[in-house]
Amino acid sequence: MNGTDARYADFSLVKEMLESPDVIRRMDVEAVKKLAGELTGIKGPFLLSGEGSSRIFPAKRARIEALRRGSALLPVVEGATQALEYPLAGGVAFVASNSGKTKEGLRLVRSAKKRGIKSVGIVANAGTPIADEADHAIVLSCGPEAAVAATKSVIEQALVYHTIFAERAGFPVPDREKLASALDAVLHAAPAKEIVDAVTKAKTLFWAGRNDGVAEELTLKTNEISRKRSDFLEGTYAVHGIEEVMTPDDVVILVNPFPEEEVKLKQTLADGVGLTVVAIASRQTSFPTFVVPALEGADEYLQLAAGWNLLVEVGINCGVKLDQTTRARKVGNEMETSK
Repeated sequence: MNGTDARYADFSLVKEMLESPDVIRRMDVEAVKKLAGELTGIKGPFLLSGEGSSRIFPAKRARIEALRRGSALLPVVEGATQALEYPLAGGVAFVASNSGKTKEGLRLVRSAKKRGIKSVGIVANAGTPIADEADHAIVLSCGPEAAVAATKSVIEQALVYHTIFAERAGFPVPDREKLASALDAVLHAAPAKEIVDAVTKAKTLFWAGRNDGVAEELTLKTNEISRKRSDFLEGTYAVHGIEEVMTPDDVVILVNPFPEEEVKLKQTLADGVGLTVVAIASRQTSFPTFVVPALEGADEYLQLAAGWNLLVEVGINCGVKLDQTTRARKVGNEMETSK
């Protein structure tokens, strides 16, 4: 993306994406560490909840890191309404909501209070219901977002979870300056024309990758930014039946693909269906690849930014007014002011 070119700079979405590196730099880490210390006595489950983008990437990235590191502190990731069905005894319910007004999240906070369960609101706006009614609140430094598609707030929410679990479970945290600089470089990179052209022409975009929130979040962003149909194919699902309904004018975007599966993916999707396969990864793959830097413990942030970058290029190529959606709203389901 070129933030000085009017084709990009006129959109709030682009501005907010490009603000993400500075959001990382100015995040109030000490406030988050203080909160982590206050949760030391929690012996029950850590529920990471929220709706849409406020849950998918931040919570799933935290969970996969805990799994990879073999941590005994393994978060539960769930939507707020379904989480009402879980006892969560002795645990804590995190509710991430950029607006601080999301109906499902506030309902979970109130349910937790009735059941004696601690709650934490992670919001971008102070003085909002979730911030005021939760036992603890983290107010993000990212500021408001004008675009419907959440971007910089998603990065900061993820970094809040990253810091909390690092404090509680002894994980290392990435150097924030290195992460911010790498993210800035990925956002300003020019994706290969071959990849942009293929994705621009696609009828349906299939994002395939690990259950770490990256490909799934980019599936949602595809709808909001490029207005194309999309689907998320978890793990190796791309070669387990979905090929029956794929067509040659579809595109599959692999995020950090498993090297040992690339031959099978080529045989099934490129050779079998005849569609185009591209990739986002920190290495060259068997397919045209948007190569991003590797940064230990933080690769997912950079892969997500590369996906944003690609989708902006596609949206502009398709003549989409990136800040104007027809049906989607910034707060999909807002709580009414009366309790």
